[in-house]
Amino acid sequence: MSKIAGLKAALARKEEEEGHRPTSRSSTPERVVPSTKYLHTVNDGGRNYTVCLLEKKYICGRFQVDELPCPHAWTVLKSKFLMLEEYCSNYYKPNTIVMTYDVPMYPLPDRNDWNIPEHVAEEVVLPSKWKIPPGRPKKKRDKTLSELLQPKNQHSCSICGKRGYNKRTCRNVPRNK
Repeated sequence: MSKIAGLKAALARKEEEEGHRPTSRSSTPERVVPSTKYLHTVNDGGRNYTVCLLEKKYICGRFQVDELPCPHAWTVLKSKFLMLEEYCSNYYKPNTIVMTYDVPMYPLPDRNDWNIPEHVAEEVVLPSKWKIPPGRPKKKRDKTLSELLQPKNQHSCSICGKRGYNKRTCRNVPRNK
């Protein structure tokens, strides 16, 4: 057991020296290849991802949506020993979250003390004309003309071949094939 643990530790040290993320069961090693000072390519399991630190644009588009660096950008930032907080949006920083609760919120006064404009107070809101039944709504499919013109009972017996019933309720002798 100690030999296996020693080999795993040596492999992790070697990967860290080469710029890889340590190997684990949940992730594959990523290799950072700088193109310019701000443009990097991250090789992750045979796929290449482009990371531009200057414009904060990543090929996967996560920063443009969440304003948080994607895992590939985190790998580049860690390999260059940059401050990770500088590449996150201000919305995720502790000071901004504290400022959110800085504004006092006052409870509403009693309903009798409300100032309601006249045009709003005069407006009458009526209940809905239809009651929506509980449960899943029924499907309302428009039938074609041929479906509407067909007689309702089109079943035929597989024993005698007559229409109007099935083989379960057949009283006739079997037909010859």
